[in-house]
Amino acid sequence: MQFIRTALAVIAGIVLLIFSVNNWKPVEVRIWDTLVLDTKLPAVVVVSFLLGLVPMWLISKAGRWRLKRRIQTLENAVLAASQTVITPSAPALAPEPVPAADNGQ
Repeated sequence: MQFIRTALAVIAGIVLLIFSVNNWKPVEVRIWDTLVLDTKLPAVVVVSFLLGLVPMWLISKAGRWRLKRRIQTLENAVLAASQTVITPSAPALAPEPVPAADNGQ
């Protein structure tokens, strides 16, 4: 699994490098009427990608952390329940036999 992840990261890096080399052109990004940012096109693409990726990645990490804490809490509860000593209670007394009814004989 780690190999596949590494291979995909390398392929994505190569694609980004090829894109950057072929599109190394200055662009003007107008943020407000008076604020204009002059930068290269690959920088705009990478920053836009990261603005979408980072919040979702953080939400995913937070969700995993929360679920791992919950699983650990449940595992600790099961472990504590399995280690409690169950003392045997007094044996149940058998019910007393009901005397047979006399039919008048």
